[in-house]
Parts: sequence; structure tokens; C-alpha cells
Amino acid sequence: MRKNFEAKPWTYPQPVFILASYDENGAPDAMNAAWGGISGGTELTMCIGARHKTTANILARKAFTVSMATAEQMVACDYVGIVSGNDTADKMEKAGWHTTKAEHVDAPLIDELPMALECRLVSYDPENGHMVGQIVNISVDEDVLDGEGKIDPEKLQPITFDPVHNTYRKLGEVVGQAFQDGAKLK
Repeated sequence: MRKNFEAKPWTYPQPVFILASYDENGAPDAMNAAWGGISGGTELTMCIGARHKTTANILARKAFTVSMATAEQMVACDYVGIVSGNDTADKMEKAGWHTTKAEHVDAPLIDELPMALECRLVSYDPENGHMVGQIVNISVDEDVLDGEGKIDPEKLQPITFDPVHNTYRKLGEVVGQAFQDGAKLK
């Protein structure tokens, strides 16, 4: 037996993205955006409203970074999603975040968030809030890499958004090998 919930923006897992940009004065700003994902080989699509300061910054600078929210920084990540940069000028300071200019785009990297995608703006539709970014680089702090130089999810501890319960969750254990385990059914 199944229960129908009608159309809702529910998928599992939903990554918690922290979008960062510079404003017209070069001050960093960030916001939490949980509705998004990979939409092409090196494209990322998100749904963000036109009234966000971060949206205006991205449209002006044509660049942004997308950091993966982490368990360690969950409170700050939630904070930048509930407070507007239009109303709170010291939003980044209150979050306890420091920034470094990204190497490949005109946008800030948040030092406390160890993984970020550096993106150039491809398009934005203010009618539906669809923003598409071209990923031009992925910047990762060496502290979250494994012995082979790959990202270690256990060290990164990315969180996901549970839209049904309005909670954040950590990723769990490995349950299989992608592109391999299904071969057992061939």
C-alpha cells in the first residue's frame, strides 16, 4: 500500500548548498540553498528567489561558489539561510566565517567549508528562480582527502536536507559499489 502526497519538492538526499558571492563593494555574502543538483556534466542548477542579496550579487558578478554544508558548520549554514544579507550586513561575521577569493571565478570561498564548486553563471530565470552555473573548478581542503587524494565523505561530513521533517541529516554508511554491484544481475 502507498500513500500519495501530491506534487512536492521532496527528493532524498537533498544536498545543502551554501552559495557565496561578492556584493558591489567586494564584501562576501552567502545563502543556504537546498533545492539543486547536477543538471549536466559540469552544470549545477538551483532554485533561488530573485529577492535574495546573493542572487543580485551573482547576476552582477556572473560568478559564485557553492560549498557543501557540513555537520560541523550546520548552525552557521542554517543561519545564512534564515537571515537575509539585505537586512543583516554582518551576516558572514555572525556566522563565524572567513573567506578567501576563489582562484577561477570572482567569488569567495568560505574557509570553514572544506569543499566548494567554483561556478560561472550560465543563466537565471527570475520567473521560476532557476539558476544554472558552469562548474569551472572544485576546490577541496586537503584535510578532507583520503590517502589516495580523493574526497573522504567521512572526513567531509556533508549534510543533507530532509524536506519532509525540516531537518538536516548526515550521510550514512557505504552499502554498495556503484556501476559494479548491479552486474551481478546480468
